[in-house]
Amino acid sequence: MKKLSLLVLFLGFGLSAMAQVEIGAMISPTIASNRFIAEDKYNLEKESNKLRFGVGVVADYFFSQNYAFSTGLMYRSKGSEIQYNYTSEDGSSISGKDDIDVQYLELPVSLKLFTNEVAPDVVMYFQVGGSLNTKVSAKVNDKKVIDGERTSKRFNIFETDALIGTGAEMLLGQSTKIFGGITYHRGLTNIDDYYKKRLGDKNIAVKNNGVSIDVGVKF
Repeated sequence: MKKLSLLVLFLGFGLSAMAQVEIGAMISPTIASNRFIAEDKYNLEKESNKLRFGVGVVADYFFSQNYAFSTGLMYRSKGSEIQYNYTSEDGSSISGKDDIDVQYLELPVSLKLFTNEVAPDVVMYFQVGGSLNTKVSAKVNDKKVIDGERTSKRFNIFETDALIGTGAEMLLGQSTKIFGGITYHRGLTNIDDYYKKRLGDKNIAVKNNGVSIDVGVKF
C-alpha cells in the first residue's frame, strides 16, 4: 500500500509538471433565442432575438501541446421574446407575449483542439463540449415580481447545454495571449414549466439557444 501511494504521488507530480494551465478572463456578448417543443396549435414561437451578455473566467489545462481540457465559470444571461396564441375546443383564447431574461452561473466542460501556427504567434482552436448551469435570477417583461410572485420561481433551477465553437489565439510577449472566437450554445433541457401549466400540456418544453462572440485574455 505504501509503495502504491508513493507511485500515485509520483505520477501526480509528474503530470502536474508536464501539464500547462492557462487562466484568463472573457467577455461574451450573446445573440440569445429560444426554441420550443410544442404542437403547432399553440403558435408558440420566438418573437425576436435578444442581445444578452456574459462574463467570467476561463481555464485551459493542456495535457499535450495541441490539446486542452477547458473549463471556467461564467455569468451569462439568456432568453428572448416569445409569444403564444391558442384557442381551445370550448372557444376560449389563451395568448401572450413574454420577454424572458434568465441569468445563470455556467460551468463549461469542453475539449479544445489547437492547430500549429497559422501565422506568426497565432493559432486557431476548435472547441466542443457542454455546460452545467445554475439559475441565479430571472425577469419576465423586465419585472422580477408579477402578481405578487417572484418570476424567478417559474424557471427550473438547473439547465444543461451543448457547445461548439472556433476561434484564434495570439501570443503577446512571453506568456500573455489574447483570443477571440464564436460559440454556438444549444440548450438541452427545459427551462420553464409555466407554459405547460398555462396551456395545459405537459409535453411543452422551452429551451435556450444562443451564439456568442467570445473575447478575452489568458496569462
